Amino acid sequence: MPYMTKNQIAAAREMDLLTYLRQSEPEELVHIGGSTYATRTHDSLKISNGKWCWWSHNIGGTNALDYLTKVEGIPFLDAVQRILGELPQVQPTPRPFAPPKTEFVLPPKHADNRRVFSYLRSRGIDAEIINHCIKHGQLYEDAVHHNCVFVGYRNDKPAYGALRGTLSDSTFAGEAPGSDKRFSFAVPRCAGGKTLCVFEAAIDALSYLTLLKLRGQDWRAANTLSLSGIYQPRKDGSIRFPAALEQYLKDNPCVERIVLCLDNDGPGRAASAAIQKRLSEYEVIDNPPRRGKDYNDQLRLVKGISGRVKTRGGEAR
Repeated sequence: MPYMTKNQIAAAREMDLLTYLRQSEPEELVHIGGSTYATRTHDSLKISNGKWCWWSHNIGGTNALDYLTKVEGIPFLDAVQRILGELPQVQPTPRPFAPPKTEFVLPPKHADNRRVFSYLRSRGIDAEIINHCIKHGQLYEDAVHHNCVFVGYRNDKPAYGALRGTLSDSTFAGEAPGSDKRFSFAVPRCAGGKTLCVFEAAIDALSYLTLLKLRGQDWRAANTLSLSGIYQPRKDGSIRFPAALEQYLKDNPCVERIVLCLDNDGPGRAASAAIQKRLSEYEVIDNPPRRGKDYNDQLRLVKGISGRVKTRGGEAR
């Protein structure tokens, strides 16, 4: 909206009526005598000694701004503009605050993937599946911290990186700076088929593929997606819909059936229920692990792998 600054308004208030009329409307001035003037339009309006009074209406003032607004009925901003001969400024429309976008940067690659391979094998993941992910650029070892880096792709370019510590006592789990959750880790990179299996974490997706192989099924025919975590449910039980799942379904309209393989805990069960309500146009199957908290728990139980695997919160997995 148009506006005048405080300095402009103050400058307009300083101009007396006689000076204004002499400069802008000299034809309105009628000299009565001495230092007294009247106006042609309002003969009962007298100007003298820096003041003016419109006697017939009992209105008076000390400056031109009061005269233009009270006598001539001119809107305030227009009156200021007329006195100063300046156009009102336009209030800039405030732009909504947007935090600066962080550039997406994956950690540098280590010369080999031995620690990542050893760590995932200790959690029961099949060697062929690990090597498949490494070969297709979806998994590697961080050169500095030796973390697992699970890479998600947008078309053929990396757009997401999930990080997982590989030390036996590590609780670290995070994301590469600037990661776009819409393009989370998925195996295979190029989807095919009508069924999608959805997991909270990349390791759970790889565990599920390993279980398929142990049962003699073709793990390469399965489509898996990691949500890279889930949002906490709101008070009404709803959740923020996972960006990765929304994008995957948008990019792969051939999907007809969704198998929710989320964790066997409160947040996982709540998220599964909320997602089922949202996806009424799909066939949705709730398929939590039959044993343990998540699919890596189930895999290790099937393989008889003992020991505690710590998560960020330090709980057993």
